[in-house]
Amino acid sequence: MSIQNVEQLQDMHLDVLKEIGNIGSGNAASALSQLLQCETDITVPSVKMLDFGDAVNFLGGPEQIAIGMLVNLEGDINGMMLYVLQQSFASRMTSALFGSPIEDLTNMNEMETSFISEVGNIMAASYVNAIASLTGMTIDISVPVMTVDMVGAILSVPAVQFAQVGNKVLFIDDSFVFGDGEIKSNMILVPEMSSLETLFVRLGVSV
Repeated sequence: MSIQNVEQLQDMHLDVLKEIGNIGSGNAASALSQLLQCETDITVPSVKMLDFGDAVNFLGGPEQIAIGMLVNLEGDINGMMLYVLQQSFASRMTSALFGSPIEDLTNMNEMETSFISEVGNIMAASYVNAIASLTGMTIDISVPVMTVDMVGAILSVPAVQFAQVGNKVLFIDDSFVFGDGEIKSNMILVPEMSSLETLFVRLGVSV
């Protein structure tokens, strides 16, 4: 049976995606440790299938201001990844590197914007490299397109994309621990269904 939409995914499929998320998070934590020159740990990521409205609420509601970073995937897997980063994440990043937090996401300077975009690029590459190393696939990623907007507006992009394949989004909730605190990043994965099926076949998981 081929996968037509994300609502057909079973527990074993989510377990595979969770393991990929776990490896990707580990890669991202290592990369961030080198970038920030401080030890960074992770907790086990949570992989959920959420309705669009639930995902918006999980991220603080439609009017919550956040950073959205969209990365397109091409090659053996086609689709997109959307990172949603809250101010707490961005502030902890800039505090670690520059010694000062971001007070207002809508008023970041050029240095802060460039740095946060690079963080998004590192995290996206970490996940893609995890998939590639497990499957032997070739996957190219675009430079992240970064925007600061309300969560409802940011998630409208995958909502439109997902309209063709189901009413739920594949939502990965990550927690990074460094210094004396924990910060979250959230990723929404929007693969073409044929690409998702190819991924599972490569890993020996029935579809």
